[in-house]
Amino acid sequence: MLQSMKSYRHELWFQIPTRRGFLNITPEIDRCLQKSGILEGLCLVNAMHITASVFINDDESGLHGDFEHWLEGLAPEKPHSRYAHNGAEDNADAHLKRSIMGREVVVAITEGRLDFGPWEQIFYGEFDGLRRKRVLVKIIGE
Repeated sequence: MLQSMKSYRHELWFQIPTRRGFLNITPEIDRCLQKSGILEGLCLVNAMHITASVFINDDESGLHGDFEHWLEGLAPEKPHSRYAHNGAEDNADAHLKRSIMGREVVVAITEGRLDFGPWEQIFYGEFDGLRRKRVLVKIIGE
């Protein structure tokens, strides 16, 4: 007998107290999965702001520092005058950093669990913080 596909949607809200930062949101995604009741399917997690990111990597502070250093080398925040986008805002670097780190992740759900490889965790990356931003969690499956 075929089961019908279920769908679950939830918004997470974050306000990072600094301009840039990384936050492990895996526990929040796990809670969403448990609420959804879905045992087999896919979980989409995406940043709903163009200066924030969602990505998968290791939860290791040295690596997060390396990301910050690398991203700042590729798209330094200052001087603000280096970017054509900056005028009313000073966040062109944040748009570029988001483009590098990505908008979303999709994780398989197997037997009611996020099906990660070793050390994988889901992170929210903020590149123009100090205000509330949201992340969409969309889970589909059976």
